[in-house]
Amino acid sequence: MPEPVETSDPEGVDYGWVMQTTFVTTILVGAPIVALLSTQFSLPTWGSRVEFAIRVGAVVWILTALAVFAYAKRLEGRSQVPEE
Repeated sequence: MPEPVETSDPEGVDYGWVMQTTFVTTILVGAPIVALLSTQFSLPTWGSRVEFAIRVGAVVWILTALAVFAYAKRLEGRSQVPEE
């Protein structure tokens, strides 16, 4: 019987996990950050609001992605068993 599509056995960092975790964490952390920071600026039009959300969201996304990748890399280094 073929192996189910959703399983994987990655060597090293599981990039699928990194991408999924980055996506969820960015939404959960990024939305409140963008909302709080937007109160400090005058954003009179929808265009300015969208531009602000994209600029701040991009910074939050890249910082989250780097942090999640570093965490996964650190965990990957700890879980390896030395071969005899």
